[in-house]
Formats: sequence, C-alpha cells, structure tokens
Amino acid sequence: MNNAQKALVMAAGIFLAIALITIAVVLFISAQEATKSAQNNFSNIQTELSQTAFTVYDNTVVSGSQVINALRKYSDKDQFGIRVVTGKNRAGAWYGKVLKTNVGVESPEYGSITDIEPDGRLAFATDEAQIDYVNPSGKFQANIVQDSSNVIRGIIFVQK
Repeated sequence: MNNAQKALVMAAGIFLAIALITIAVVLFISAQEATKSAQNNFSNIQTELSQTAFTVYDNTVVSGSQVINALRKYSDKDQFGIRVVTGKNRAGAWYGKVLKTNVGVESPEYGSITDIEPDGRLAFATDEAQIDYVNPSGKFQANIVQDSSNVIRGIIFVQK
C-alpha cells in the first residue's frame, strides 16, 4: 500500500504540474493578445493626435492671417507642402515641398512629394507689391492633402 500511495501522490503531483503549466500558457497567450490590442489602440491614438494640428484646415474657411501663420509654422516641415492660390495668382504658389495634386484623389501618386522646387517665399506672401501677397483679412478655403497612406502631406488654400 505504501508504494500505491506514493504512486498516487506522484501522479497527482504530475497532474497538478501539467495543470499549472497549462494555466500559465493560457494566461501568457491571452496577455499577448491584450498587448497587441493595446499597441493597436495606442497607434491609432498616436495617429489621431499627430493629425489634430491639421483638422482646423480640413475643408474649412480661414482668414489670410491664419494662412500666413500656417506658412510660418509648416513650410519648413519635412515632407510637407502648402499651396496658396490668391486672387492675383490663380496658378498658386507652393511653399515647403511641391505635392502632386494634378492627378485624381484615388491615384496612388496623389499627395506624393515631387522633385520640383517650390516657388513661394514667405517674404512675398507678406509683401503687398508681390503677386503672392496674402491679404490678412481675406477668406481662404482650406483643404488638407493626404497621400495614399492617409498621411497628411500638405494644405491647399484657395482665396474666395
């Protein structure tokens, strides 16, 4: 009976060890899934926060002074372009980078950076004698430009 008792205790110990290992593996897998979910949520929040600075320019009407402020703030930003179309300059001027906007919005090339040098200068936008002058009290229709990856690449301002 002594050997049978030892065998039962040993079998129970092995069974408990297997049960504990199984529980640990299940907890580890569920923790991995929770971590992946948290990382996805964090990534979404981070993307939203990085784009909130541009939501004020998403299909809204802004003043010329806001256009000048946007030029000062974003024209030096890497991989970002601003186009301003004024009453005097219907062709518009690019500041920062020149974006490909002459293709359809559905095109994968829409919003991509081109090799063309920008023709706009901040000094010209604030000088009344220049064709690119932005009237601080003027009204401009603002739209953001997103590339095929939904990354905001620029803003287009068109004077009304």
